[in-house]
Amino acid sequence: MVQGRTLPKKPSESIRSLAAAHDAERLRLAVAGAREAVFDWTMSDDRITWDGAVDLFDAHAHIDRLVRGDGLRLWMGESGRKALALVLADPSPQETSFEIEFEGASAMGSAWFEMRGIRLPGHHGRAERLSGTIRLVTEKKIEAQRLSYLATRDELTGFLNRTSLRAELARVVEAARDAGRTCAYLVASVDRLAMINEAYGFGAADEVIVAVGERLACALRETDVIGRIAGNKLGIIVSDCAEREIALVAERLRGAVRSDVIATRAGTVAATISVGAVWLPSGTPSSQEAMLRAEEALDRARANGRDGFHTYVKSPQREMARLRLMSIADEVVEALNEQRLVFAYQPIICATSRAVKHHECLLRMKKPDGSIVGAGQFIPAAEQLGLVRLVDRHALEMTVAQLRAYPQASLAVNVSGTTTGDSAWLNSFANYISSNSDVANRVIVELTETAALNDFEEIARFVARLRDMGCRVAIDDFGAGYTSFRNLQLLHVDMVKIDGSYVKGLAQSRDNQIFVRTLVDLAQNFNLKTVAEWVGSDEEAEMLQDMGVDYFQGFHFGEPSLELKW
Repeated sequence: MVQGRTLPKKPSESIRSLAAAHDAERLRLAVAGAREAVFDWTMSDDRITWDGAVDLFDAHAHIDRLVRGDGLRLWMGESGRKALALVLADPSPQETSFEIEFEGASAMGSAWFEMRGIRLPGHHGRAERLSGTIRLVTEKKIEAQRLSYLATRDELTGFLNRTSLRAELARVVEAARDAGRTCAYLVASVDRLAMINEAYGFGAADEVIVAVGERLACALRETDVIGRIAGNKLGIIVSDCAEREIALVAERLRGAVRSDVIATRAGTVAATISVGAVWLPSGTPSSQEAMLRAEEALDRARANGRDGFHTYVKSPQREMARLRLMSIADEVVEALNEQRLVFAYQPIICATSRAVKHHECLLRMKKPDGSIVGAGQFIPAAEQLGLVRLVDRHALEMTVAQLRAYPQASLAVNVSGTTTGDSAWLNSFANYISSNSDVANRVIVELTETAALNDFEEIARFVARLRDMGCRVAIDDFGAGYTSFRNLQLLHVDMVKIDGSYVKGLAQSRDNQIFVRTLVDLAQNFNLKTVAEWVGSDEEAEMLQDMGVDYFQGFHFGEPSLELKW
């Protein structure tokens, strides 16, 4: 006796019993905290015992039915039942693990669950018992579906993006070829979108794109597919379409757009589209080539003005040009893989001190034989084939690497006009700058004037984010497009680069002198720095300095060099 209590004869058994009780409680708390249910299902009597099921399945309409395997099967969706049947039919004599994701109905609607466990076989190899856990994964499933949707859809219109549309086109063409049928691919471009944006204000262009897309979608059949492939371009797959019907489809689409004005927040807009088309399969070996041919037809349709239409017609000259384009694209991919895309650095000179202030990074390709080719020989092909995003990303990574290697350097890197229409890519670009924030204040991002107009609101957000991180932003080739200084003020850029066509031969052109002087005066009023491109002589430099230009760029002050020099 101790304090009136009798000690047990076998204290070790009591301690083990107490420990077991504690283990069970810990398991119960762990299961509850993890929002999981533990199950043990015996095949002989089709009974399932649960721990934590009441908490996990509290929304289930008939939870009492889940104590039997038949009830569990009825609760699971069709795909879940099929996966479970495969587990049970497994003839392996060994213990095997399994994982099943299934949709289950509940009083609150459908929910997604993940079942993980061990299949225990009997002496005949058939499943004798399943033991494991089930947990609720509805939020995870919804997030995965959302990310999948964003990866395949255009953010503005909700239609398929270019990559997804190209994959769908490949599927449709292959199915048509197997069935001996024909189909068509059309690309529709909103006419003069930049002018609409300029005339109606920022955001109007996006509203027009959405409205045009909706009208096109309504004019299509349920079996047809639409996607947004670029800023003002929509791609359309028309299944089961005879060659003679393509013109009729194009006219129906153009009529749907021009039939009525489009209401925007800034006012009503009269919009039209131009359409290029290609009949398929018609010997086209790939969906990418089909899209290129439709783009070629679109260019011919737009050459005739607004509201045009043209069907691709094969010609030896265009076929040679196409093969050349594909060959250049292969060269670009090989150069990227082999690190043969490099920079040539051209100095930007201070007008007053004639000292180097920063350098512009100009892309060059090193050929396998060691020769160097300029960007003009491969960037247009990369833009047409959608490779320019990879090229621009490579350029950004090279810029950051050089800034780390040369702490005294400031570098300007170009973003192509095609890339600026891709909001996901712009975010990726900004994120990369953010992850290398220690060099951000030495980065100057150059955007072309026309690219800034195509999707003004998106570019404005991009510029604001870059400047918040310390980057400077320049508008390249200013004067070649339609941008007004009001736009530049709202974009909050740091500098404008005067298009070289207005600088070359400046001393002999009174009109160019007036234009440059007016532009510089306006830039100074908006606190914008100016860079004159193509400066070719001391005479031009003196004139530009007198006009108030801040920086010079041109062969007279330094040709592009593969080495970074001061």
